Amino acid sequence: MLKNDIWILEQAQQGMISPFEASLIRQIQLSPQQTVPALSYGLSSYGYDIRLSPEEFLIFRHIPGTVVNPKAFSPENLERVDLKRDEYGDYFIIPANSYGLGVSLEKIQMPPNVTAICLGKSTYARVGLIANTTPLEASWCGAITLEFSNASSTDCRIYANEGVVQLLFFEGDPCNTTYSDRGGKYQNQEGKVTLPRV
Repeated sequence: MLKNDIWILEQAQQGMISPFEASLIRQIQLSPQQTVPALSYGLSSYGYDIRLSPEEFLIFRHIPGTVVNPKAFSPENLERVDLKRDEYGDYFIIPANSYGLGVSLEKIQMPPNVTAICLGKSTYARVGLIANTTPLEASWCGAITLEFSNASSTDCRIYANEGVVQLLFFEGDPCNTTYSDRGGKYQNQEGKVTLPRV
């Protein structure tokens, strides 16, 4: 069953999402004198929109002749993107037809009988920025490494401290083995991008 805002609020009060916003935030304060519209984040009717951390964003470098191997991934294939700021907010740039990795500002602690799915926000999809659909399995915890593809032919901004993906929470019958029980390889991720593991 898809869980509603009442359930998400109750679970957040027990530590499922931290930091937590109990309403949908649509404006951010850039300075004491300046408030700007934001890509919404926080609690919605049947989900929670999480934010992109300003701490780290990486893009794939084009190295002619290089083949990326997920079983033997080299950090040399990635380069750090600088955080920028202007009158619209804090942002990173994802080059045209490129792929980037960021991390959620929020940390998540999934209950043992619930799995969440990360889905992209339509505002970003409408400019060609696609978020990879990512599951957060039962009892998974940590900051979420987020993956974004710029499918457009132009560079695209992705805003830090604002909403980037929505979590939908699905409750099921108790499972025999949770993600934590089996020692999942992406358990307890910190607030930095976690590279592929096998």
